[in-house]
Amino acid sequence: MNFIYRIFIKDYKNIEDPKVKTAYGKVSSAVGIFLNIILFAIKFMAGTIFHSVSIRADAFNNLSDAGSSIISFASFIFSSRPADEEHPFGHERLEYICSLVVSLLILLFSYELITSSVEQILHPTTMKFNLVMVLALLISISVKLFMYYYNTKYGKMINSSVMRATALDSISDVLATSAVLIALLISYFTGIQLDGFMGIVVALFIAKSGIDIIRDTMDEILGEAPDPVYIKTIVNELMSYEGVLGVHDLVVHSYGSNKTFITAHAEVSAHEDILVSHDLMDVIEKDFKKNKNIDLVIHMDPIDVDDPFTNDLRERTKAMVKNIDPALSMHDFRVVKGFTHNNLIFDVVVPFHFNYSNEELLEKLREQLPQNEDGPINLAVITLDTAYVSTISES
Repeated sequence: MNFIYRIFIKDYKNIEDPKVKTAYGKVSSAVGIFLNIILFAIKFMAGTIFHSVSIRADAFNNLSDAGSSIISFASFIFSSRPADEEHPFGHERLEYICSLVVSLLILLFSYELITSSVEQILHPTTMKFNLVMVLALLISISVKLFMYYYNTKYGKMINSSVMRATALDSISDVLATSAVLIALLISYFTGIQLDGFMGIVVALFIAKSGIDIIRDTMDEILGEAPDPVYIKTIVNELMSYEGVLGVHDLVVHSYGSNKTFITAHAEVSAHEDILVSHDLMDVIEKDFKKNKNIDLVIHMDPIDVDDPFTNDLRERTKAMVKNIDPALSMHDFRVVKGFTHNNLIFDVVVPFHFNYSNEELLEKLREQLPQNEDGPINLAVITLDTAYVSTISES
């Protein structure tokens, strides 16, 4: 496939460019349409000539795949449309809708195949064995393995849900066609007619593929947790800027593979000139847009790093939080000193499915709050945050 991409995609190596990603999707979909129509024609003729319902079923499976590729092609065209007043975040989520349409088509074809296979079982017709049938199935398996390979590789490269769905469908087709081939050989060598039963097996493979696509697409529509490796990369990139002391409250919003919005809190020294720190935040946001095509918005949190009293309480409070549960993390720590008491103000990030309720956790944090050997007592002002991501930088 690489040589095809080289021919039809200008600047094909620049996969960070949204236009290049769209071009990859269009070319892959066009190739899928062509290959599936060829496979449909070969298997439909073989199944019709030699009276095999399972091979005809497999042929119509390829025809449904061609229809899916047409929908995929259309999704890459429409999802690449620029943002407008009604859709300020663009149209890339159309790809998810198209994936659902593909899956529903797959389920519809699986139902039709089960119906025709049951008819074959109840009213069987004699199937004529011929090496042409075997050759047609072997060609189909080889082509589908090739399609699985390139859709998996390039779907991951451009982060395309439609191409990943097509890859899953292709490997399902390999298993289904292999089942038809095995049944054909068994029928030839033993005389046992399995054609209708294998038609049902093919239909079930197809149905499972459709259900898998629905499940994966719904995760993307609902908003699944970002990849921890991706989050670590973003955090490390932010921490690489001199002046950024910590990162927390990182939230990723995806509106498609080419439209990502991120918000984050970056901690800076409270003793730095606020204009200098603000300028640094502007530079980081512009760098992310230019280099990663990410719309980044940073909230600047000044922290006191030069006060020994505050630093000591910060480290002791952090250890206390970790002692309650290693899954907890703390950030935005500061101290408001008073004559009778000090307010220790900080946020605690709580993972989903935590062992304690919010009320129980707040009680434990306040009970175990570090105190001073003499002087004012320490009180806690605590905010509990939801763990939108699995990796943050504490301070």
